[in-house]
Order: sequence, then structure tokens, then C-alpha cells
Amino acid sequence: MAMSLNKVQLIGNMTRDPEARTTIGGQNVCTIGVATSRRWKDKTSGESKEQAEFHNVVAWGRLADIVTQYLKKGSKVYVEGRLQTRSWEDQTGTKKYRTEIVAENIIMLDRAGNAQPGPVAEKASAPAAAPEEEEINVEDIPF
Repeated sequence: MAMSLNKVQLIGNMTRDPEARTTIGGQNVCTIGVATSRRWKDKTSGESKEQAEFHNVVAWGRLADIVTQYLKKGSKVYVEGRLQTRSWEDQTGTKKYRTEIVAENIIMLDRAGNAQPGPVAEKASAPAAAPEEEEINVEDIPF
């Protein structure tokens, strides 16, 4: 079988507060929305343009607990995970689909002055204090 890769990396702002819940099996899960945007200059008019994309992100277990505790609407985050599409039937019997990012790692990118602790990672027992940060230019991040 040929090699394949299902990997997502986003840097964006949360569009809503985390929505936390517990499954019937007792596992914690939370969902967040993350907005990303791209900017470019229109070749014909020279006008600057911007397009926003909105992503649904799901975090499980300890990562869900930390996200729920420390993040809020407007927080700048780095999300790393994989794409997953679920399907279900609504009350009228119509089949519905939702593609979301299942987070494997989430890092807070806000400055310490914004009352946001340091990195959030599934393996972390508690968030660390935020280090001195510098401006992050998305174009400098290797993808």
C-alpha cells in the first residue's frame, strides 16, 4: 500500500469559548472553532483582499480538560491534528456530514499579558509559564 499522510497545522484565533462535555463512557471532549485567514493583493486591481476559513476542532482527554480550563474566545492558537469526517442522520432522516480536526496538540500563542498561560500539550501535566515571545510571522513557519 502507498504511504499516506493525514496532518493538519493551523494558526488562528478561537471563534468561541470551548464547549466541554463528557461521553457516556466518561471521556472528556471539547470542541472549539478556529478562524484562519489569508491575504493577497489582487493582480488586476492592486486591491488587498482577505479570505477567512472557519475550522471545527475536537480535543479529547487531558487535552480537552486543559483547553477548556485555559482558552477562551479570541485566543490565538496553534493546532496540530488530523482530519476526520463523521456522518449521521438527522431527525428527518437526511444524512449529514461534518469534517473536523481531531487535535493532537494545541499551543497557546497569546502573550503573557493577555492572561494566557504557556503551551498546552496533551502530555503536559500543567501549563508552563509563557516564555518571552516574539512576533510570529506565519510565512516564516516551515510547512
